[in-house]
Order: sequence, then C-alpha cells, then structure tokens
Amino acid sequence: MNSLVGIKGVIFDLDGTLVESALDFSQIKHQLGCPAEVDLLDFIADMPTEEQQAQANDIILEHETQDAINAKALPNMHPLLKTIAQLQLPTAIVTRNSKVATATKLRQNDIELDLVLTRECYPAKPAPDALLAIATMWDIDPASLIYVGDYLYDIQAANNAGMISVFINHNKQPEYQSQADVIVNDLHQLQQIIEDDNG
Repeated sequence: MNSLVGIKGVIFDLDGTLVESALDFSQIKHQLGCPAEVDLLDFIADMPTEEQQAQANDIILEHETQDAINAKALPNMHPLLKTIAQLQLPTAIVTRNSKVATATKLRQNDIELDLVLTRECYPAKPAPDALLAIATMWDIDPASLIYVGDYLYDIQAANNAGMISVFINHNKQPEYQSQADVIVNDLHQLQQIIEDDNG
C-alpha cells in the first residue's frame, strides 16, 4: 500500500520525524545499566524502588533537555504542516519524549499544534493508548488516520491502534520497515503523496 487517499487526520511522532534528535540511547542505557535489548522506559518501570526510578528519569530528562536545546526542524516540515492545515485535516503529535523537552522543541521550531501527547499522558509506544485516545477525541475511525514515525515503535503503535502506519526511512532500509503500510524517504515525499491523494 502506498496510497493515502481519503485520510481524515494525521498524527506525528516528534524526534527524527518532525525535528532532529541526537539522543544517544546506547549511552543512556549504559549510564543506567540497562541491557541493549531492553526498552529503556520498561527498564525504569521495573526498577525496585521509586527513588531509583526518579533518579533514572532525571538522567533521561537531562539528556532530553540538552537534545531539545539544539533540535532543528527537519527539511520541509513547515510546508508539510501547512499543506495538512490547508486540507483541513486535524493534526497531533504523540511522542515518547518528556513534556518539558517536547515543549522546548515545539517552541524553538514554531510548531503550533493543539494536541500533543507525551509519555506522561499515556503508556508509551508501541502501546496504542495515546493514538486511540486521539481517534476518540476527534471522533474519527482509527482506520482513517495515519501515524507518521521513523522507528519500529511508531509502526507497531500504528498497527496496534488499527491506523495506517507511515514510515520515514531517511534513505535507510531497516529490515522492519516492511511492517509499515506506507514508506517515504522524507517529509517532502510525504507532502507530495498527501497532496496528490487528497488535493
């Protein structure tokens, strides 16, 4: 499938999808003693005491805040958002990032969306909770919505929510991209498809 005809709304991931991210997850995992193959947020949730969890979350927040200060919009982000607005499609962001870092990235890059959900709002991706909450808020069938992201969790979250998964591969070919409904190289290509299919 590579058609986006008749979509009724667009939900984006943030880091690596709309804005740059230089977060080094292997470094963060090493710092926290988290095994490479274990999800970072799951690892923290399984820590035995609230104090340990709080300390670990502070370390992540420190990394995210530093990353947010330097994050720039990815090429063609604003033209894409403008196209979606002109088509009068509702737009939202669902990110595993923190509220604080997310707010910084949005402010610095002039991204003004009414609906932004972070990991503090709902269980983090690949759980579908945040995506399904948005579908309910918008009163739109999840099957008519697309979720756009740049990582496996984004594809899995969309699939788990029954939404159309759009994967931005940034001209790389990860094995898991075959799980996505639509694959694009960048935001410009996504803009073209949305315009062609819904203009």
